[in-house]
Amino acid sequence: MEPSFSSRSSANPMPHFLMLRSQLKDSDMDYERPNVETIKCVVVGDNAVGKTRLICARACNATLTQYQLLATHVPTVWAIDQYRVCQEVLERSRDVVDDVSVSLRLWDTFGDHHKDRRFAYGRSDVVVLCFSIANPNSLYHVKTMWYPEIKHFCPRAPVILVGCQLDLRYADLDAVNRARRPLARPIKSNEILAPERGREVAKELGVPYYETSVVAQFGVKDVFDNAIRAALISRRHLQFWKSHLRNVQRPLLQAPFLPPKPPPPIITVPPPPTTTEEHPVGLLEDPHCADVILILQERQKIFAHKIYLSTSSSKFYDLFIMDAHSEETERPSRGPLSGRELLMRAASFDVCESSDDGDRANLRACTSDGTLKDFDAGRRGRLLSSWSRAFASIQEEVVDDPVSYSPRPITVVHMDQSMQLGPFRAVLRYLYTGQLDENEKELMHIAHIAELLEVFDLRMMVANILNNEAFMNQEITKAFHVRRTNRVKECLAKGTFSDVVFKLDDGTIKAHKPLLISSCDWMAAMFGGPFVESCTKEVLFPNTTRSCMRAVLEYLYTGRFCSRTDLDAMELIVLANRLCLPHLVALTELYTVTVLTEAGMIGADIDGDVLVYLDMAQFHGAQQLTGWCLHHICTNYNSVCRKFPREMKSKSTDNQEYFEKHRWPPVWFLKEDDHYQRARKERDKEDYLYQRRQCKRKWLFWNVPSSPNSHSPSSGSSAVI
Repeated sequence: MEPSFSSRSSANPMPHFLMLRSQLKDSDMDYERPNVETIKCVVVGDNAVGKTRLICARACNATLTQYQLLATHVPTVWAIDQYRVCQEVLERSRDVVDDVSVSLRLWDTFGDHHKDRRFAYGRSDVVVLCFSIANPNSLYHVKTMWYPEIKHFCPRAPVILVGCQLDLRYADLDAVNRARRPLARPIKSNEILAPERGREVAKELGVPYYETSVVAQFGVKDVFDNAIRAALISRRHLQFWKSHLRNVQRPLLQAPFLPPKPPPPIITVPPPPTTTEEHPVGLLEDPHCADVILILQERQKIFAHKIYLSTSSSKFYDLFIMDAHSEETERPSRGPLSGRELLMRAASFDVCESSDDGDRANLRACTSDGTLKDFDAGRRGRLLSSWSRAFASIQEEVVDDPVSYSPRPITVVHMDQSMQLGPFRAVLRYLYTGQLDENEKELMHIAHIAELLEVFDLRMMVANILNNEAFMNQEITKAFHVRRTNRVKECLAKGTFSDVVFKLDDGTIKAHKPLLISSCDWMAAMFGGPFVESCTKEVLFPNTTRSCMRAVLEYLYTGRFCSRTDLDAMELIVLANRLCLPHLVALTELYTVTVLTEAGMIGADIDGDVLVYLDMAQFHGAQQLTGWCLHHICTNYNSVCRKFPREMKSKSTDNQEYFEKHRWPPVWFLKEDDHYQRARKERDKEDYLYQRRQCKRKWLFWNVPSSPNSHSPSSGSSAVI
């Protein structure tokens, strides 16, 4: 805060800066009382090593993030006790160290080697010499430039060596370099100084050594409290009569900084594929695996799929279920008809009702090929007009496949004569996708067909469009997909309308080709391409279990991950990666990590499972699970190595290097902690010997022999000093 020299007081002719100086003197008088020791501390070091931030952390209690510190740097251009202008800073400068009240005056300096700093060193009590652990040159300048300068200007002042920016030792240097100033020199990992480097220089110079991090708020209080101790001890030698300085300790040892435990990586699940509507519409345009033909007005054919129609419309579901039951009743064995059965069917007749000519009985009999024939109207199959106004008849015929052109049996359904092609295609599009185009022209015909098929949601959507309330159709579409999902899961569980059987290691499971084609590109290439599987009803799937395949089918049918108690997550990842389903891989990774985390929270030993998962995840491309396993091993490195030494040694070279680089606690902390424990034992031993010498000295003073002329009653009495 700089004073404004332009302002003047009309009542007082004294200049403003003199008034400010007198006010500062008056405020400082409170801190220069006899029982308060005033300590002048000068902070020196190279440019951009963190001197100013260190002083701000102590004097102003300023806390900044690492990226805020790296984004801007304002070099100090003048050496001044500028942190004592603010009243809050004045209050924070008051401290108590070893029962001694202290007023700390911090002086910041510029790091230019060629500028004169003698006025800053004047009458200094202690000097804090800073360097950056990410800049080896700053440590080199400590010995060659800064320490000789300090001893030249203030030879009696104690020195404290401080390694700043400790947080860069465990930070992500790539992210740090991206956040730094554009013209700043990038930080390299091989330039990060180990703690012993700073300790060796401090031992060579004979000064205490500390490390600080403004980001982690580590070591700031240690540095200045021990700087105050060093200054008070130096003052005690000169002013030995001050009894309140008798209990001041020498600078204490600093415990090593344990970096925070890195958080586990977050398993992110990418959004699901956005082609959920394009594939079903594509099945309408290019009908792969079609198993039903819808005939309109006796001449227009539309290929469709039972699984889509039956799961979207209850009327279609009842129709196909009724047809399937009748076929099972007529021919339960599904084998070739015998001669006796053909004769019996040829002689059998059924009586049906027709809605066209009123109550008129039509006779139909079985032909020699097993199909039903209506002798009156020339229609084949069972008449359905009395059951539903939407359908005329249903039968099974052998027709050419629209894609492979090979003959195969297919269900043929004759629709009501009132249905037109355009509106009916719009209805089919709704049954496949749940969507209705607002720009459809024949909305009334669509509503009529929806009424015949009893698709009441579609009628409601048409009414909303006509009433200019199309925004309400979104909720109808959501409800449509929920109902379809439940029906599809039911069809999967019962195998209803299935057209393919997967032969697995432990059994078989029925599936539906249309749903597989519309939800998986791998399945679409297999069933829709020129492969044998596109024409067969049984597909061999080796190295796959029923539980794993069922989980994949439920995901492909519903778009959701369904966990099971008998599900092997790693096997599912292998199968999902085999089928090129990255979204399912991510969901399985999240499920696996959740299960392992919950097991670890209740005390289960998951280290062995993590080691197994690591190898398999790396082999099958599960990158997120690989990162989580590596993080777990690194953060529990000592315990994992102790329990599984052979497995850890058998890991790949890349994994070994990753473990050594990212293990927690890091190697440098373990070395520092070991050195700290040894130094602490030596310090305790020295303090113990010092206390014993002091006790012996006091005992000698207490046992001074009395003179012969003494008037004491006993010659062996002690003199009190």
